[in-house]
Amino acid sequence: MTGFLQDQPVTIVGGGIGGLTAALCCARHGARVLLHERAAEFTDIGAGVQITPNGAVVLAALGLSAALDRVAIRAKAVCPVDAMSGRTLARFDLTRLQGQPYRFIHRADLIEILARACGKAGVDLRLGSAFAPGDAAVGVLVGADGLHSNLRPLLNGPEDPFFTGQVAWRAVVRAESPPEARIWMAPGRHVVTYPLGGGVLNIVAVRAQSEWADEGWSHADDPVQLQSAFADTCPDLRALLARVTETRKWGLFRHPVAERWHGDGMALLGDAAHPTLPFLAQGANLAIEDAWVLASCLDRGLGLPAYQVLRRARVLRAIAAANANAVNYHLGGVRRVVAHAGLQLIGTVAPGMFLRRLDWLYGRDVTRDWGSLLRPSGGVA
Repeated sequence: MTGFLQDQPVTIVGGGIGGLTAALCCARHGARVLLHERAAEFTDIGAGVQITPNGAVVLAALGLSAALDRVAIRAKAVCPVDAMSGRTLARFDLTRLQGQPYRFIHRADLIEILARACGKAGVDLRLGSAFAPGDAAVGVLVGADGLHSNLRPLLNGPEDPFFTGQVAWRAVVRAESPPEARIWMAPGRHVVTYPLGGGVLNIVAVRAQSEWADEGWSHADDPVQLQSAFADTCPDLRALLARVTETRKWGLFRHPVAERWHGDGMALLGDAAHPTLPFLAQGANLAIEDAWVLASCLDRGLGLPAYQVLRRARVLRAIAAANANAVNYHLGGVRRVVAHAGLQLIGTVAPGMFLRRLDWLYGRDVTRDWGSLLRPSGGVA
């Protein structure tokens, strides 16, 4: 039976990871997809992305695994580290995860893979094309236009995000590293590092501070500010940060999950619907999941309300877990000593337990089990 998306028009606003994945998913169902991206070209702002198994399973279903493996690194472990002493507290083996591999990839490489696949699928990619509220859309309108979405207010009205009291820096440096994500934890601060291939290391550093900082990705900062923030940490971390010659800084703001993700032939996905703080590496992966479920709901004639119902609880759980990490990474005093001792114990006695706690996240395959929430009648359970 022909799906409901066959030869139907879909307009997508935003050419990031979520928007391109949504365009590809809809096109694979036979839709006529038009995508607007404000930028004149796809850029490498954002640097590294971690594609966890729950996001990778969607990309695999879209036939992109081979392309990913040509440019991505298959991660072998995640290692929490005491940033003050340099001591590795534990090593949790990511190769033991079931399903698709956990990968590190440069954002520009992933965007290129998705854009190329969209082109082959017949998506009309329009770069340098700004789509604003009030512009005419063709068919279903999908807002994948990110944290500062122009379309979200049409469904939810004006909203005021609040500063979390944390700022972040992002940078890449030339450095060899094993295929591991290292979480360097210090009181009130942390740094995440992982390789992107070709002798490049991705760095994301976060510090708690009371002063407000501009939100966004485009604020250049003096590397000395980053290096000063971690000047009292261990020599290995200081040496890595000393290699930074260019960095961008942004303030971390908490945006609520949108109350309405759909209405009047419009839907939101990814950061436009549910921005998350960067403490669980799920922003891109949740957007990828959204794209598959949204396209599937449309193609099966379930409608946009089913999409929100199927996605909302999972997204809320993932965001809560990311918010908890924001606290756990920055512990000080006695709580820090106890937490680090606990990590060492788990890493020694039951290393698999740490990752099993994330089975609900990494083990979800939305290409197969998202429909399990549907009643036999086709309604939403």
